[in-house]
Amino acid sequence: MTKYLYKAIDSSSSDITGEIEADSQDEAVDLLRKKNIRVLSIRKSPVKFSFQFISKVKLVDISRFTRQFAAMISAGLPLVQCMDILNKQTENKTLASAANQVYSDIQGGSSLAEALEKHPRIFNDLYCSMIAAGEKSGNLDLILVRLADYLEKAHSLMRKVKSAMTYPVIIFIVAICATVLLLTVVVPKFEQMFIDLGGNLPLPTLIVMAVSGFFQNYTLLILLIIFAFIFLLRRYYNTEKGAYMLDSILLKIPVIGDIQRKSSISRFSQTLSTLLNSGINILSALETTARTAGNKVLEKGIHSTIEKISAGQPIAEPLDNTGLFPPMVIQMIAVGEKTGDVSGMLTKVSTFYEEEVDTAVDALTSILEPIMIVLLGFLIGGILIAMYLPMFEIISIVE
Repeated sequence: MTKYLYKAIDSSSSDITGEIEADSQDEAVDLLRKKNIRVLSIRKSPVKFSFQFISKVKLVDISRFTRQFAAMISAGLPLVQCMDILNKQTENKTLASAANQVYSDIQGGSSLAEALEKHPRIFNDLYCSMIAAGEKSGNLDLILVRLADYLEKAHSLMRKVKSAMTYPVIIFIVAICATVLLLTVVVPKFEQMFIDLGGNLPLPTLIVMAVSGFFQNYTLLILLIIFAFIFLLRRYYNTEKGAYMLDSILLKIPVIGDIQRKSSISRFSQTLSTLLNSGINILSALETTARTAGNKVLEKGIHSTIEKISAGQPIAEPLDNTGLFPPMVIQMIAVGEKTGDVSGMLTKVSTFYEEEVDTAVDALTSILEPIMIVLLGFLIGGILIAMYLPMFEIISIVE
């Protein structure tokens, strides 16, 4: 489809400008007429070339954007004016560009949800579904506040997990770099000295020298194998089967799998509760929750639940049959169904599992820190001891 820039007069006789997508200029004019917009002039939008790097839109950027949007809508500012302000004050260039396009689309007669749906990498199904529900119900300000609360909680949960993994990852990187440095720079110098001295070397020294020689001779091959493995793993994960298998393996890893499961349950409960509170029916809410689950195993379980609910079953029973949810979660949802407050019970489940994630993250950190330190000491200390063993023997001979 081609983009067209136009100048027109809307139903309130105000001059407007905007951009619209259509297969032809005549179709673009017809689309605008159907929206009670009288076109004064229209032309193809010029092709824009940009050599700037595309900045990634982080969850914290979208959260801040939504909170500001909610504040302006609650203050009674018109939708178009809100988007214009957000476009000018949003620091993330990609998000600002999207806001500018949304601004143009709204001026062209599109609804807010329709305009946001054109940017799926920034505004996901959950976001667009809630905005659409807010527009239909006339409670867009309330929906935006709930959406901002949801995004802030999701960001807080993600930040906790990432912060817990930062220290172990740094230790792991330091261990790898130090080991490679020793094997490629320090060990070769000792090796030449041992060759000059002659004699038989201890087995640990021979092993370290052999590994060092392998690293020196096949550095490029090792790097190629590592990059190829990462590339193939990412390609495999991008397939439906690969994502499901790798997510299944992740859930079975001790401690880490527990954190993944609890964070997924927290996200599921929070997302579903937010959608139900926004007036979205249970089947549509579950469908959106499945697409934003972040785990293919959980997504498959939710889809099987949707099929059974469509056949007339209550929510709790098919969720229990997936085997993914603890009994406490199932019991809370069942109570919510009986009392007519499923969203309220899901909110309590989400809060509970947020605390569970905090506890599990602290436990993981306390386990990983000493393990990583011991591994670092074992690698570096082992290499150094292996290099000094021949020297100890020489000293004992001299004495």
